[in-house]
Amino acid sequence: MSRTGVIGGSGLYEIKGLTVKGKKNITTPYGKPSDDYLIGSMGDREIVFLPRHGKKHGIPPHMINYRANIWGFRKLGVNNIISISAVGGIRKGMNPGDIVVLDQVLDMTRNRKSTFYNGKGGVVHIDFTEPYCPDLRSMLLKAGRSARVALKKEGTYVAVDGPRLETASEIKSFAILGGDVVGMTGMPEASLAREVEICYAGISVVANFAAGISRRKLSVAEVMEAMHGATEKIKKLLAKTFSLIPETRECSCLDALKEAKI
Repeated sequence: MSRTGVIGGSGLYEIKGLTVKGKKNITTPYGKPSDDYLIGSMGDREIVFLPRHGKKHGIPPHMINYRANIWGFRKLGVNNIISISAVGGIRKGMNPGDIVVLDQVLDMTRNRKSTFYNGKGGVVHIDFTEPYCPDLRSMLLKAGRSARVALKKEGTYVAVDGPRLETASEIKSFAILGGDVVGMTGMPEASLAREVEICYAGISVVANFAAGISRRKLSVAEVMEAMHGATEKIKKLLAKTFSLIPETRECSCLDALKEAKI
C-alpha cells in the first residue's frame, strides 16, 4: 500500500481525524528530520505526518533540515506529499483565511542546502517547469469541490529565507515579478521532493496581508489564529483528497530523474 505524507506548517502540528498508530524516529545521511514521523490512517489510507518546525515549533524556517525531512519520507515509502504552510497575501484577492492550491514558485532563498546532488555520482538538472505535481493539484481541487471547501485554484509562492518578515519594498518587487503569496518554507522542499521522484503539492493558508499592503503591523499571533481557524477546512480537504489518490501514479514525477542526469 502506498503512503501519503503531510507536512504541517506554523500552527498545524497534528491532523484532526488522523488515527495515530505509531511514531518513527528516522536517521538520514543528511542528519535528523524536524521531529518523529507520525504513522497513522485516515479512512483506509495510510498517512505519514511531520511537523515542519517540530511539534513544539522550535525550528525557525532558515534552520529546517529540508533534505533530512524529504529523505525521511522517501525512506518510509511515501509517494505523495501534501505540504501545508502559512503565507502572507500579496496579490489583490488573496485575503486572510483563503486557502490556495499553489501552482508556481519564485525562489528567493540564498543560504539553503537545496539539492541531494553535489557532483558525487553525476550532475542532475531536474525539470521544474511545473514545481507542483499537476495530478496531485487536480485531486486537491476536485476534493475542494466535493468537500465544499473554497479554494484559490492557483498561486505563485515567493519563497524567502526569513526569519524576519519582509519589507514593504520587497513585497512591491515580488508583486511586479508575479508573486501571489509569500512564505519561508516552500523551497527547497518542493525541488527536493522532485529529486527523489515524490509527487508534491502545496496548500497555503493566507494568514495576513503581506508587508505594506495594509496599515496594520504584522504579528505572529494573527498567523497562528488564521491557521487554527482553517484547521477544520484543511481536515475536510485532506480527508477527501486522500480518498482520491490512486495506488499507482501516472504523472511525470515518478520519472523525474530519467532524463535529468548527465
